[in-house]
Amino acid sequence: MRIDIITVSPELIKSPFEYSIIKRAIDKNLAEVHFHDLRTYALNDYGKIDDYQFGGGAGMVLMIEPIDKCISKLKSERDYDEIIYMTPDAPTLNQRTANTLSLNENMIILCGHYKGVDQRVRDLFITKEISIGDYVLSGGELGAAVLCDSIIRLIPGVLGDETSALTDSFQDDLLSPPVYTRPAEYKGLKVPEILLSGNFPKIDEWRNDQAYEHTKKIRPDLLED
Repeated sequence: MRIDIITVSPELIKSPFEYSIIKRAIDKNLAEVHFHDLRTYALNDYGKIDDYQFGGGAGMVLMIEPIDKCISKLKSERDYDEIIYMTPDAPTLNQRTANTLSLNENMIILCGHYKGVDQRVRDLFITKEISIGDYVLSGGELGAAVLCDSIIRLIPGVLGDETSALTDSFQDDLLSPPVYTRPAEYKGLKVPEILLSGNFPKIDEWRNDQAYEHTKKIRPDLLED
């Protein structure tokens, strides 16, 4: 999988890709991530990439020309399955979306900034818009890092045990059940006996029941579907 990230602040987003599971995926050539500084495509020597919005109002808007130049260059080099725009006014990222995107070969992620991008960018180039929550950040870089992490970890061969991702929260529209490790007792708190029984069908049943009860308590909205 190849992901091209277009950003005003490439240094802000690089570090999450230099550690842990994402770095392992990159080192194993299972994923490659490229960062493109939008100012490389600025309209003048001063790095102009934004302007005031028509109709007045606070906040600068990323102009269409630099974004067009960058996306057009990338598209001239390869085909892309998706061109994604990170923005708070979009459908919220969920596990189903991550699962679907993990099957793609090439993607572009455009990070919003300032007041956003010229609407014509969204009309002409963007195939999918994604938010990571009902709040506003300074830019789309952190959201892009979250999206990439949620996708890359699903690529076969990235996780040591590929079945691990299948038992994550939201994969079956339930939150994960509680998990335990050694010691079996700590400060009077004991691991549930069922988990020590070796009866794996019963353990699976217990975990399913716990996942349902945990979801019902914390995220009952997930059960409405």
